[in-house]
Amino acid sequence: MTNLQTRYLAEFEMPRVVPLGPNLYAAAFFLMKLLPARYILERALERGDICEGTHICETSSGTFALALAMITARMENRLTIVSDWALEPTLKRRLVELGAEVEIVTQAHPHGGLQKARLDRLNEILAQSPSHFWPRQYDNPDNPRAYGSVAAKLVDRIGQIDCLVGTVGSGGSLCGTASYLRLLFPDMVVIGVDTINSVLFGQPDAPRLVRGLGGSVIPSNVDHTLIDEVHWLSAAEIFQATRQLHSQTGLFMGPTSAAAHKVASWWAAHNDDKTVVILMPDEGHRYADSAYDDDWLNSKVPRWRSVCSDRPVTITNPHADLAQWTRLEWGRRPRSDVIAQSL
Repeated sequence: MTNLQTRYLAEFEMPRVVPLGPNLYAAAFFLMKLLPARYILERALERGDICEGTHICETSSGTFALALAMITARMENRLTIVSDWALEPTLKRRLVELGAEVEIVTQAHPHGGLQKARLDRLNEILAQSPSHFWPRQYDNPDNPRAYGSVAAKLVDRIGQIDCLVGTVGSGGSLCGTASYLRLLFPDMVVIGVDTINSVLFGQPDAPRLVRGLGGSVIPSNVDHTLIDEVHWLSAAEIFQATRQLHSQTGLFMGPTSAAAHKVASWWAAHNDDKTVVILMPDEGHRYADSAYDDDWLNSKVPRWRSVCSDRPVTITNPHADLAQWTRLEWGRRPRSDVIAQSL
């Protein structure tokens, strides 16, 4: 793969900067994960970690898998994606059409859930492949490094940025963009948006319906010392926010984008002298049969229409049993410090 072969993908990598209010802007991506996927693979090629015949393998149930498949469709390399039941049938068909091999893990690990089970299966595949490359989106520092260009575009279009809001999954987008912007704006507030029952910020691990944020294992790319506030949202709140974002703004985005928008809108309204930017990872097309389908929502989250959370509850203990939108002043502390102080 050369820069020339993948140059056309750069047109899809960078976000549109959309003003949503007097002090609120969205960085709305078509497919955010194209940016780190291409950056990771190009750096690997430069280092010689990928050559002819190298088997590329990754674990993903969403857009990082799609990004890898879009890129490797132009390469002479085999791609295997290890996923789980959450992989939508339409996305699986796209991956296969792009030439990827897809393995579905169905049995959760007792200590780490499906995420750990996927990693275990991935390691088995890697052990069987003499020449392989694992992009390691959760732990590869090239993931957050890829977002320097996003930070530059935001500064060029907006100027001073006082608050950055984004969901946290692999940690790449929020932590990467924040680390670059903090070089210019050291006092900038960084808000991480998670979902209930995700271990990333201290919640007990349990099954989660919303994909693309949260996790059952803690990626090394999540830099907790960058985070000022953490907000947790329930699945019902996130899905309702997804539909409201579309009906009220016309932005057809995924649930993670809507979760970030809900939190950012509240913060911007209470800090009207501050400029707020929301990272919105992807558009809503892959969620047409889930978040944008009433029958699916009514069967999975019966109360999604009746949620009335317009402000978060503030707590001091991340282990608390949460049922609705909740926030915690994280204070740029290491995760171990926050957990120890809350015990």
